[in-house]
Amino acid sequence: MTEKLKQIIQEEVMKLPKEMQEAINSLDWGNIAEQIGKQYLLTESEVNDFQVETLLILVGLEYGDTYVQNIEDNVGTTKDEAKKISEEAFEKIVIPINNTLTEIIKKNLQNRNPGP
Repeated sequence: MTEKLKQIIQEEVMKLPKEMQEAINSLDWGNIAEQIGKQYLLTESEVNDFQVETLLILVGLEYGDTYVQNIEDNVGTTKDEAKKISEEAFEKIVIPINNTLTEIIKKNLQNRNPGP
């Protein structure tokens, strides 16, 4: 991941609510995305594009149902490869972050003292 991309990611994550920031930062998703990209023999530039597409999903700027198409279009893979990459990314990145966010929200709700 380039330094500029790291900076963009950090800036975008900082715009999110605290709970979402905490959930995204709880996982080294950039490194996981890089590993997935290398597994599918993506070039460094393609890995960066894949990381951007993943970030867009994580911060809510893109919908999950467009993820496969966005990987295919912007990373430059086949439809089948994009589907495999997205499935692995959801399994290793999106679902764990979503689970962490759910736990954070549950914990925060338990710590609140609702008044009568």
